[in-house]
Amino acid sequence: MSPESTGQNEHYISVYRRRFRAWRGNRPFWAGLFTMAGGLPIAYFPYADLHLGNMTLAMSTTAGAGSLIIGILLITLGFTMWFHHIVRVFAGVAAILLALISIPVANIGGFVIGFLLSLIGGALSVSWAPGVPQEDGEAQPQTGEAPVGERDPLAKDFPYEERPAGELQPAAVPQQQGPGFDPVAGSEAGGHRAG
Repeated sequence: MSPESTGQNEHYISVYRRRFRAWRGNRPFWAGLFTMAGGLPIAYFPYADLHLGNMTLAMSTTAGAGSLIIGILLITLGFTMWFHHIVRVFAGVAAILLALISIPVANIGGFVIGFLLSLIGGALSVSWAPGVPQEDGEAQPQTGEAPVGERDPLAKDFPYEERPAGELQPAAVPQQQGPGFDPVAGSEAGGHRAG
């Protein structure tokens, strides 16, 4: 078997595939892809020439620069969703607004194709939330809390409203001293009340 066998290359391909899947799972990947795909027709169509036989149709409008700016901003927002997913909500709202602005400015939003793709990408970005990692193949709830049946009723983070009535902890009340307690005798001996 030679060192350049296909078996070794398949290992590298599967490693790169797993790394890409892990990278893709930690960010709004599809939102960024749809937003970038929506920015391309918005930026391209005002500068495109359509050839029909010997006739050339130029779709240039007076808003060509506005279309180019909107398309480039949408592509930039798509990359922002990928590489700075912390600002995904801002990028999603901005993508939705730019998609709406592209309708009157950029040839009906890149002939509706760019408008729809950017709108879907912005909505996906706003609605995306990072997942909770699973341990040992068990499904964990999305809230980050343990299921109700597995909670420790005496845990400090367990709200009192959810505890059964018999398991409430009594409040710490100072002990009352009986009739035989003499505070003067304790202070003369050099002791104090605490102990």
